[in-house]
Amino acid sequence: MDEQLLRPLVEATYLTATNAWRYRAILRHFYIQHESMRHYLFPEEILAKLQQNAHFADYNEDQLEQDLKQLTDWGNLIARQETGRVNNIEEFRKRRFRYQASAYTIEIERMVAHLEQMGTTYGGSLERTHFDRLLAALQLFAASDSSLSGEELNARWTDLFESFRRLTENATDYLAHLYSLQTETGVDTDTFLEYKDSLSDYLRNFVAALQRSAPKIADVLQHITDAHVVTACERLADYELSIPRLDKRPPKTELVEKYTRQWRNLCIWFLGERERDSDLQFLRVATHEAIRRVTRFVQRLGERHQLQRSRRYEYLHLATRFANCATLDEAHILSASVFGLTQVRHLYAPVKDTEDIYAEVWDRPPLNLTLTPRVRSYRLKTRPNAIEERTEAKEAALAEYLRIKAAEEAILMALAQQGSLHLADLGPIEPPLRKTLLGWIARSLASSDHIAATESGRRFRLKQRPGKVTLICSDGQLLMPNYTLEFLE
Repeated sequence: MDEQLLRPLVEATYLTATNAWRYRAILRHFYIQHESMRHYLFPEEILAKLQQNAHFADYNEDQLEQDLKQLTDWGNLIARQETGRVNNIEEFRKRRFRYQASAYTIEIERMVAHLEQMGTTYGGSLERTHFDRLLAALQLFAASDSSLSGEELNARWTDLFESFRRLTENATDYLAHLYSLQTETGVDTDTFLEYKDSLSDYLRNFVAALQRSAPKIADVLQHITDAHVVTACERLADYELSIPRLDKRPPKTELVEKYTRQWRNLCIWFLGERERDSDLQFLRVATHEAIRRVTRFVQRLGERHQLQRSRRYEYLHLATRFANCATLDEAHILSASVFGLTQVRHLYAPVKDTEDIYAEVWDRPPLNLTLTPRVRSYRLKTRPNAIEERTEAKEAALAEYLRIKAAEEAILMALAQQGSLHLADLGPIEPPLRKTLLGWIARSLASSDHIAATESGRRFRLKQRPGKVTLICSDGQLLMPNYTLEFLE
C-alpha cells in the first residue's frame, strides 16, 4: 500500500476549521486569480478584496496576517519574501511576503467549486454519441503502429480513455439521478406527465445505441492482441518519462502497470470476466429497469388521477335517468343494468360429467353437496381404520403390466426383424403400440438426418412416401402421413 494513503490530508483542514469561513474566502480569491493567470498575490490586495464584503467589515491586517500564516503552515499557501520593492529598512525588517496557492489547494478549490455548481442532485447523461466516439478512438488505437510518435500515441490513448470515462461517469450519475430520492418524490407531481414521453424516448434511444455499438466495440477489443497492448504501454511510459519535470518521477515499471491496468479495466467493462458479467450488461439491465420504473410511475399517476376525478356530472346524469323512469319496474331494470344484481346465487359443481360446451346447467343431473358448518371450532369426525393387506393386488397389477409390456416388445421386435416397417401395411393395433410408434416418429423428425433409435438401441431412418395412410387402432382411426421406418442394422 502506498504510504501517501496513510498520511492525513492537512491541506483540506481549512474546509472544516473553526474559522473556515475566513480561510475559504481567502483561498477562493487565490483560486479565481489563479484561473486568471495571476499566481502571486500581496496581503494588501487580499485585504482590500475581502473588505468589500459585509462579513469582513471589521477584518484587519493583523487577522489577515494570522490567517495567511496558518494557511502557510497547512501547506495551502507558499510564502515568498519580496525584496525587490523595498522603500526603506523598516519594510525590509517586516519581511514583506507575496503568496502563491499550492497545487493541492488549487485542485481542492476546483473540486469544491464543481460541487457547489452540481448541488445536491446527480448530474450525468445518457448520450448516444459516447459510444460512437469511443468506438472511433478504439479503432484509431488498434490501427496504431511503430510509425506513430510517442506524442501521437499518447493523444490517441488519452482520447480513448477520456471517452470511456465520460461514458461510464455520465451513465452512472444519470441512472443514480433516476433512482434518487428527489426523483422518487418529484415524479408524483403532475408535471412529470408532460416529460414522461421524452424521458422514455431518451432512455430507449440510449439502449438502441448501446445495442448497436457495444458489439462492435467488443469485437475490436477481442481482435487487439496482447503484444500490441504491451508495446503501446511501454511506449506511453517512455513518452511520459521524456517530459521534463522538476519533481520526482515514478519508475517505468509503475507507469507500464498503470497503463496496463487501465486497458484491463476497459476490457472487463465491455467483455467481463469468467467470474462475473460485464459492466456493460449491468448498464443495459439498469437502463431497462429505469424504463420500467418510469412506466410504473406513469401508471400510478394515472390511477391517482382516475381516483381523484370528480364524478359529479355522471351522478347527475344517472339521477336524471332514474327520474325519467315511468314505472317502478323500469327503474328496477335500470338499477340492475347500472349496479348489477342485488342478490346473487353462486352455483358450484366440482364434478364435470360432460365436455360439451353447449350443455345447459339445468339439463345436467343434480349434484348433492355436503355443507360443513362455517365455524372455527368445527372438526370432521374420524376414527382409526385397520391397515389392509394389498400385497396380492399389487403383485397381480405388476404381473399384468409386465405381460402387456412383454407382448408389446414381442410385436415390435417382430416388426423390426422385417428390415422395414410400413405404416400402410399395419393392421389393427393397440393404443400402447401406437404410442410407441408415434414416439419413434417424433424422435426421428427432431433429428436433422431423420435417424433415431428405438428403446433397445436399434437405429432406423424415417422416410415419407406420397399420400396419407389411416392407422387403424382398437380405440379409433388416425389419419397421418405415409411414413416408412427402415432399420439400419
